Amino acid sequence: MALPILFRRNRGRNVPVRREQSPFVTLQHDMDRLFEEFWRGFALPSLFEETWGSFTPRVDVEETETEVRVTAELPGLEEKDFEVHLTDDALLLKGERREEHEDQTLGWRERSYGRFERSIPLPCEVDADHASAQFKNGLLTVRLPKTAKARERSKRIQIAAA
Repeated sequence: MALPILFRRNRGRNVPVRREQSPFVTLQHDMDRLFEEFWRGFALPSLFEETWGSFTPRVDVEETETEVRVTAELPGLEEKDFEVHLTDDALLLKGERREEHEDQTLGWRERSYGRFERSIPLPCEVDADHASAQFKNGLLTVRLPKTAKARERSKRIQIAAA
């Protein structure tokens, strides 16, 4: 490949030409965004808190045509150990998983304990007045009916065979 092709000069033009952003800068921004999205899924501790190894409930969020259903794993907890709050755009779970005190010597610990707070963003508007929650066998299921406005936004489209 000839060198003049790689480095074209602005021959005969005195007008400044606006160049697009460098592809390397674009690549860097894309990689930064990719890593931010990847790490957003993990509950990373604050540098000022001792939360490594603390308990964080795992959740599933399911959306149907009529409701949003959030299921959270809260093993070893009772209803008195946690609270459920609903804001305009998120479901908040907070509580504490307490350590069991026994007189036996502990060889090692794999289970985690401590305070937790988990904010689950909601995909649409929900009717807070008709929300319900059930806790059974360590599973919390919160049913959040969609508002009429949110139900109207989502319409199923029939697919015709070609």
